[in-house]
Order: sequence, then structure tokens, then C-alpha cells
Amino acid sequence: MTTPTTRERILNAAFALFYKGGFHATGVDRVVEAAGVTRMTLYKYFPSKEDLIVAVLERRNVQWMEWFKQRVEALAVEPKERLLAIYDALLEWFSEEDFCGCAFINAAAEFSSREHPAHRIAADHVRGIRAYIYELCLESGVKEAQSLATQLTLLVDGAVVVAYVGGDLQCATLAKEAARTLLEA
Repeated sequence: MTTPTTRERILNAAFALFYKGGFHATGVDRVVEAAGVTRMTLYKYFPSKEDLIVAVLERRNVQWMEWFKQRVEALAVEPKERLLAIYDALLEWFSEEDFCGCAFINAAAEFSSREHPAHRIAADHVRGIRAYIYELCLESGVKEAQSLATQLTLLVDGAVVVAYVGGDLQCATLAKEAARTLLEA
């Protein structure tokens, strides 16, 4: 196991704090303390809190999408089955002890202006999920792949919100049942 760089330590600490406590509510001093660095060191890597937030979200997007694709592909071999395995992967994520919803939905809620960099990254994340689902739809040979991908993405987003806000972790199973109905239609 390699030792994280100073930049990685800052990003790890910032993500954990932002994810649990919110972007606005988490001060730079808490990030500095959690990362074990000085304020000057943090600002050397990230000139502003906004730069830090953007870097955290960009990194989280890459990490989460890699994890998501790997889990879906590990859970099912056939493309059509992978469209259903999406919801099994979500259930695994919802069941994690530190699950605090979607960092991107949270960021979009806190940074409501569509022009804000954090909001744009959140929108890109949703488009990335839809693009992946669209790929699976094409590989599955389903009709109206674009429409189905959008519908399945809505089920993903809805399940994430219900799991976090409502505490119903099994909503991923219900979303999977709805996805199966859509696939059979």
C-alpha cells in the first residue's frame, strides 16, 4: 500500500467532511486539521475553498464511476442483466456504513446556480451515469435505447434520494423491479 501524497490526504479529508457535513458547513480549518496539514499547505494545492470543492467532486466522479462500472460488470455478464445489476450495485452502496446519499445531488442542492462549477460537475456526473446506461442499452439491443437509458437513470436517481432521505435502503430492489418491467415492455 502506498502512502497518500499531501494532495491526496487533503482530498480524502475534504471529501469525508464535505460528504458527511456539507460543503458550506465544513470550514477549511476542519479540512486542515483532518488532513494534518497547515492552511498554507492546503492553499498551495488549492488556492480557494471552491478549488478544493471542485477537485474533490472531480475526483469523486472518477472514483465512483470506476467503482460503479466494476460492480455492475462483476455482478452480471450479459448486457441486459447488467441493466438490472445496476440496482444491485446501488443496494451495496446504500448498505455501506458511511452512506450519506450522493455527493453530486448534495452538491447540486448546495450550489443551486447551474453556472457554479460544483453544480456543473454534478450535472456531468448524472450525464455520465446516463451515458453508461445508454451504452448498456445499446449492447443489449433494446429498442429506443435513449429513452430507456433516461428512464433507468431516473430510477437510479430516485432510489438514491429515497435511500438517503427516507432511509429505505431496499428501494434499490423496487427500482430493479421497475427496471425489469421497463425492459420487458
